Amino acid sequence: MTEYTACKPIIPDPQKFNSQAKLPYGLTVDNIKSVLEEYVDFLSFINSQLHTRKIPRLESFLMPATFSGIVGEFMNFSIPKYCNSLVKNQYHNGHPDLIPINVFPQNAVQYSDRGIEVKASRYMSRWQGHNPEAIWLMVFCFDSNKLEDPGKDIKPKPFKFLAVYAAKLNRDDWNFSGRSKTSRRTSTATVNNKGLLKMKSNWIYEDISK
Repeated sequence: MTEYTACKPIIPDPQKFNSQAKLPYGLTVDNIKSVLEEYVDFLSFINSQLHTRKIPRLESFLMPATFSGIVGEFMNFSIPKYCNSLVKNQYHNGHPDLIPINVFPQNAVQYSDRGIEVKASRYMSRWQGHNPEAIWLMVFCFDSNKLEDPGKDIKPKPFKFLAVYAAKLNRDDWNFSGRSKTSRRTSTATVNNKGLLKMKSNWIYEDISK
């Protein structure tokens, strides 16, 4: 595949959405379908424009965590466009990412267990947060090139959404990794096998064929 053809992300297959998925706060599977399609259209436009200027695709020159952050933030921005019962949390670094509209002053809250935490990941498991949380978690899994791919002789490939999973997790659905007093490593919590089963049992979209 050429760099030019890789500029066009793969459009989500409408046959691979799960109409039986359970979602909170009035969010629907159709809303998620619209958001995925909008992101694909956005990335196609950006990468095509970059290609005309001989600049690598967005996913090819950004640090992997930065690109994943863009995917996640796009979801946080776009979901409320299609689901008017949710709004992006206006508190800087507030938790969770999406909250029910007009529940908190100025639609901003530093911390609450009401709402949906959103993550985007290249991985199909072991999703992380800072602490074990009793919260709805929604993960957008994708496949794409990475910054280091040329050095590994990995050829160009188009961005593709692999899956979207969501579930209401409890604190015991996470494994917490603390740190010693001398460690500089950030404390993390990872969705464990119990939580992973919850998430994957309530799949919203799944297209993991290569």
